[in-house]
Amino acid sequence: MKSLNLPPFEYKVKKQNGQIWIFDIIRKRYVVLTPEEWVRQHFIHFLIESKGYPARLIAVEKEIQVCGMKRRFDLVCYDRQAVPYLIVECKAPSVVLSQAVFDQAFQYNLSIAARFVAITNGCLHFCGEISGDGKFQMLAEIPNFCG
Repeated sequence: MKSLNLPPFEYKVKKQNGQIWIFDIIRKRYVVLTPEEWVRQHFIHFLIESKGYPARLIAVEKEIQVCGMKRRFDLVCYDRQAVPYLIVECKAPSVVLSQAVFDQAFQYNLSIAARFVAITNGCLHFCGEISGDGKFQMLAEIPNFCG
């Protein structure tokens, strides 16, 4: 897999039925290792090990309703009161982080209402904060957990 602009982490992989699987510490099971999953697993460990997010407050690939349609977010981190704090949309390293990717994350956030919205392809990461009046401001980095 491609080297990413995220800290390395210890991971467990296995090969089964001609596919490589990686252990997801949040879902507590092996999942197929795709380029997007490689980014998602790196970002999970980055949030936990570098930014202080408790693993028990992170949800991975849960179904939500967006404008009456079923969708799945990549990551949502909750604060200690179970309020969505950060939503993250992960893409494969080959995917350009365009306005369309941000729009997708914002659309998912309509039903989540997290304070922070981030997108990453493992090489680049962008994050911003949504203020109480709905204004969005880009941040220099992913916020530390303080919920």
